[in-house]
Amino acid sequence: MYKEYKTIKEVVGPLMLVEGVEGVGYNELVEITQKNGEVRRGKVLEIKDDKAVVQLFESAQGLQISTSKARFLGKSIELAVSEDMLGRVFDGMGNPRDGGAPVIADKMLDINGEPINPAARDYPNEFIQTGISAIDGLNTLVRGQKLPVFSMSGLPHAELAAQIARQAKVRNSDSKFAVVFAAIGITYEEAEYFIDDFRKTGAIERTVLFTNLANDPAIERISTPRMALTCAEYLAFELGMHVLVIMTDITNYAEALREVSAARKEVPGRRGYPGYLYTDLATLYERAGRIKGKEGSITQIPILTMPEDDKTHPIPDLTGYITEGQIILSRELHKKGVVPPIDVLPSLSRLKDKGIGAGKTREDHADTMNQLFAAYAHGKESKELAAILGDSALTPTDKLYAKFAEKFEEKYVSQGFEANRTIEQTLDLGWELLSMLPRTELKRIKEKFLDKYLKQ
Repeated sequence: MYKEYKTIKEVVGPLMLVEGVEGVGYNELVEITQKNGEVRRGKVLEIKDDKAVVQLFESAQGLQISTSKARFLGKSIELAVSEDMLGRVFDGMGNPRDGGAPVIADKMLDINGEPINPAARDYPNEFIQTGISAIDGLNTLVRGQKLPVFSMSGLPHAELAAQIARQAKVRNSDSKFAVVFAAIGITYEEAEYFIDDFRKTGAIERTVLFTNLANDPAIERISTPRMALTCAEYLAFELGMHVLVIMTDITNYAEALREVSAARKEVPGRRGYPGYLYTDLATLYERAGRIKGKEGSITQIPILTMPEDDKTHPIPDLTGYITEGQIILSRELHKKGVVPPIDVLPSLSRLKDKGIGAGKTREDHADTMNQLFAAYAHGKESKELAAILGDSALTPTDKLYAKFAEKFEEKYVSQGFEANRTIEQTLDLGWELLSMLPRTELKRIKEKFLDKYLKQ
């Protein structure tokens, strides 16, 4: 039997205090019924003695605490999961947002999930093709990896996210591929952009969208990524699919955490974020991976905008510690008209070596990748030198490198949001650019590959 209490004492922001409770558990769902029959929901955030702090999912505006009753439901938030979720749009609490009927549940799953046993994890080692050269060729995404995108306000990370969701696939695999897209605290226009893009291109058929809009309660933002990951775990580990989870924008999620933390009067950590921000983000990111003996996998691309374009800010800083690399977007490249403006030198995929090579991409991938990095870095240095000392200070070779850097940004990195390049096209384009340099400069590539692929 559910327990009802009329002992609601106070409401502060998104939090409510209920006294005289017993047998109530952490994370338990609560229904607050008002005198007029209106029901609001929340969950238990803290219990001390006979007092429970409840976090409301909706706004507390107009809540009459003197006549309201709190009912504790004895369970935490659950999501109804089924294969029928593919092609559907839900809000941040898992309710249909597309006008369709509620999902008939195969299972009800707790959205907080279970951490994957480290001993049961399988090592990520399969290439995922995104169709984007700057990622596939230089910062390769591997199935089961967590690879965040660090963006800045005003940069086209939404378009990049939609492109990855549309184009990503595991090559040479019969397994079904699905995308779970969690939009956290975004505008209505952005949400419509994603939904329209997926519908127009047919990608919606293999996609599940969870959209929490900027005008939805901030508290809902905390549950949105967990809803998405719970859905992904079901598709991956129960139905054997390869699932790509894209979450944008993690910064909005962290802001919601800070809001709740401030309402609880917790001691703030760096920049006012709660001290447990690292742990909390880890509970999201560590739900990606592969499990031994299971066909499916979860690959994660969290997207975050760096406040003040600062990569030492707590959100990108902690995300970088937990995940396996980062793709960094550059304001400078964006101003130059490079689309997508991926800055390949500070970007990194720590698992790229595991997903490339003969049988996965192509035998020459590792060598050309290293050579392109080296040549682009040299070219950028040459251009900086020319800007300070003038072109006359450059050697003929330096001038070649400077020209290479320009062509590299223009042809390799800048491909637009519609182009879907295979890994072979990306590698061939790399060779085409490297042919601008003398063969003697290509010191990072084995002779046999130079003989086979270099057209000079």
